[in-house]
Amino acid sequence: MTMEEVELCFPQLNTSCWKTNRPLSVSVLIYIVLSFISLLTVTLNLLVIISISHFKQLHTPTNLLLLSLGVSDFFVGFDMLFQILVVNGCWLLGDLMCTLYFVFDYVVTSTSIGIMVLISIDRYVAICDPLHYSTKVTPRRVRFGVSLCWILSLSYAVIVMKDDLKQPGRYKSCAGECLMSCDIIHQFTDFIVLFLIPIIIIVVLYMRVFVVAVSQARAMRSHIAAVSHQRSVKVAVKKSEMKAAGTLGVVIVVFLICICPYFCVTVKGRDTFVSASSASFVLFLYDSNSCLNPLIYALFYPWFRKSIKLIFTLQILKPGSCETNML
Repeated sequence: MTMEEVELCFPQLNTSCWKTNRPLSVSVLIYIVLSFISLLTVTLNLLVIISISHFKQLHTPTNLLLLSLGVSDFFVGFDMLFQILVVNGCWLLGDLMCTLYFVFDYVVTSTSIGIMVLISIDRYVAICDPLHYSTKVTPRRVRFGVSLCWILSLSYAVIVMKDDLKQPGRYKSCAGECLMSCDIIHQFTDFIVLFLIPIIIIVVLYMRVFVVAVSQARAMRSHIAAVSHQRSVKVAVKKSEMKAAGTLGVVIVVFLICICPYFCVTVKGRDTFVSASSASFVLFLYDSNSCLNPLIYALFYPWFRKSIKLIFTLQILKPGSCETNML
């Protein structure tokens, strides 16, 4: 086998792209990490989907949002499998599949971000206006909001990728390359629609929720202290304040860490091409947020831990298991 046969994506073609030159051990490590993250993302979100879908007691508006987030993040985990195909710099599935890969990634990641915004709105209403929560946030409105997220995400992806959909592979320079065009208008629109606006909404609402939650905790601490005068109660309340602050901080910081690099790369002041190979790291980090979402939004709920136990012990297969008390 010649060096050319080793380094070309398609040795039989003169127009073939070159494979990424890296040690075999490094390539194997990358394959293992990507496969593990993809499998973990799919598994965790599948557990969320099964838990909320099966147990009737969990069919609340908030949990419907978590279910929707689990569905979109499940597809993100599945989409991450395609990134494994371009680790070595070669796309072997053809131009049409390359375009569909980018469209699919656009849709599921955009929907995931949109549902995160809906979750922040849901928690804002629940904490800041609890008396009107049941009338403002209903299952019907939640389903409408989730459906709107999917429709808008699909429409946006089709608009952005319209040239690529008309002629797949029109921008590639060699056989085995998978890329999409990103002009300055699309980059700026992505930055505004998929990053800036969601970040502003989430941060503002969560900061408001945090202020109200801390105020309520302090009011309860003062009330309990006035009645019982127990130092241990004060310490417990202080711990609850710190836990609330830490949880909200993790939500915001992890979300920013995962999506900031992607938009820092794509929002440039000039026309550019974003290759699936060269952008694999930022895409991986961007998609990894979907692996962390079920941990942040669901893993800390007692009902989720209980449902995991029932799923792995096959208790959900028993008749009437959907009526199990989960709360």
